[in-house]
Amino acid sequence: MSPAATRRLTTAQALVRFLAAQHTERDGVRHRLIAGTWGIFGHGNVAGVGQALVEYADVMPYHQGRSEQAMVHAAVGHARQLNRLSAQAVTTSIGPGATNLVTGAALATVNRLPVLLLPGDYFASHATDPLLQQLEHPVEADVSVNDTLRPVSRYFDRVTRPEALIASALRAMRVLTDPAETGAVTLALPQDVQAEAYDWPEEFFADRVWRVRRPAPDPVELAEAVRAVRAAGRPLIVVGGGVHHSEAEQALKSLVDATGIPVASTQAGKGSLRHDHPADLGGIGHTGTTVSDDLARTADLVIGVGTRYSDFTTASGTLFQHPDVRFLNLNITAFDAHKLAARTLVCDARAGLTALTDALSGHRMDAAYETEYRTGKARWDEAVQAAFRADDDSAVPTQTQVLGALDAVVGDEDVVINAAGSLPGDLHKLWRARSPRQYHLEYGYSCMGYEIPAALGVQQAAPGTPVWALVGDGTYLMNPTEIVTAVQENLPVKLVLVQNHGYASIGGLSESVGAERFGTDYRHRVADGSFTGAPLPVDLAANAASLGMDVLRAKTVRELREALTTARAATRPTCVYVETAPAQAAPPAEAWWDVPVAEVSARKAATDARAQYERAVADRRHHL
Repeated sequence: MSPAATRRLTTAQALVRFLAAQHTERDGVRHRLIAGTWGIFGHGNVAGVGQALVEYADVMPYHQGRSEQAMVHAAVGHARQLNRLSAQAVTTSIGPGATNLVTGAALATVNRLPVLLLPGDYFASHATDPLLQQLEHPVEADVSVNDTLRPVSRYFDRVTRPEALIASALRAMRVLTDPAETGAVTLALPQDVQAEAYDWPEEFFADRVWRVRRPAPDPVELAEAVRAVRAAGRPLIVVGGGVHHSEAEQALKSLVDATGIPVASTQAGKGSLRHDHPADLGGIGHTGTTVSDDLARTADLVIGVGTRYSDFTTASGTLFQHPDVRFLNLNITAFDAHKLAARTLVCDARAGLTALTDALSGHRMDAAYETEYRTGKARWDEAVQAAFRADDDSAVPTQTQVLGALDAVVGDEDVVINAAGSLPGDLHKLWRARSPRQYHLEYGYSCMGYEIPAALGVQQAAPGTPVWALVGDGTYLMNPTEIVTAVQENLPVKLVLVQNHGYASIGGLSESVGAERFGTDYRHRVADGSFTGAPLPVDLAANAASLGMDVLRAKTVRELREALTTARAATRPTCVYVETAPAQAAPPAEAWWDVPVAEVSARKAATDARAQYERAVADRRHHL
């Protein structure tokens, strides 16, 4: 028997060739698994992965980043836009380049979104210890700074020998493509091993297809779920991001059309139904709509589909108040399905919703219940119109009027991205999502600085689609660097930069919990040491222009509408800069959020806030 064919390559070269041959397939549609690699090079990866990317530029697209964290955000945006069926890799040097990945990795894993991290690592041979940027541990010689990525990765390995890559790379692909386990995957690559040659089996480089499964519900669990739904008088569906990841929107609509059960959405689930569907009640929880939260308080069965039940969704355990409320959770991840002591359907969202619809044939909600929630929806639609409306086109717009102007400009196919600040609350309450991917809120980690790089990843995944990054001044100052990449790659993202001189969201929260807005405004320091002077004279529009963006300044509602229209048609990266009026036109929170308040204080603001806190926390329930 002749020996198996081999190919002599470095470890880094072999990894790049391997990644280029990986694919996913679901419902008969094939995608490239690793669509490209983001990279910033230093001594930990320049001669290994960097050289391999030059060697195989014909099969592995390369994207130049400016911030390691931002590169992960871009990859996450790409994966989310493509329903987790395609991902990107991110390579960095050792030391600070690698540790800058941690925040992005946490965001990916919290949101169950795949990204492959390839940080350089110290010499596996220890021949040059301590090398530049090495953290020496006195009793654990195998520890490096890359170990900070372990708790935020769904799979982690340090590849200390070339041949070890074979098993490790295959395990990494399994996790990236597993809908129940996916998140950040880290392969730490010692720089000497990256450059070491090995005779690799040709089979390692063969095209490989990872089929993304759609597990069906267990028949016993399905029967119990059907009994629970048929017995419920006031059921409410709460949809999360799993509906989108599974491409289950039509299956959800079929269930709702057949039964009349209303739907409320988490930040990740918004858009699962179009906003104008009669059963779509909008957001739920602390930033939810009046109609959603009112129904949640009286629901006797809550049907969670693809949701993690964060504290914003449950109003920190105070929202679902019916004395006999029960939960039915449909989730591909058993860990999430069992939350709130629920009956479970551990399965794919589309498969589970389809099976549930078939099994509920002929069952429909009482007409009075449908009339009730449709009436509440109509009232909320009037509240949205009031928040969006601007009676004076020559006035400085409020933040909600900025959203109203954008709502009037975007098309059904546009993607609107946000993650942090006061915008997520306003968007969750007010935005009228018109398609499954239009509403892109990263609120699992709510990471400031996500929006601009994520817009790049989404734009790469959906060329020709208008992509909007909505950013406040606080978030912009965290991470604007990928504007340079957008210009370099000619990605025509649209940045809406809202200037309100500080951390508006945390400022409001600070006031409500007795911290008196301390440290939340961007203002000069005055004689008593407080930051209560005039606003800082920063010009963020000029900064965006200096990084290569076309910038449109809008001072009035009329100018804002015109600027947004121009930006949507632009073929270059374009920024619409608007300073907003301080008045807040958004409806107030409809449900509580638990942020513990100082139990003792000499300041009245804190003692008053504590009294209110104790009244609110008394409504918390432990669902058993």
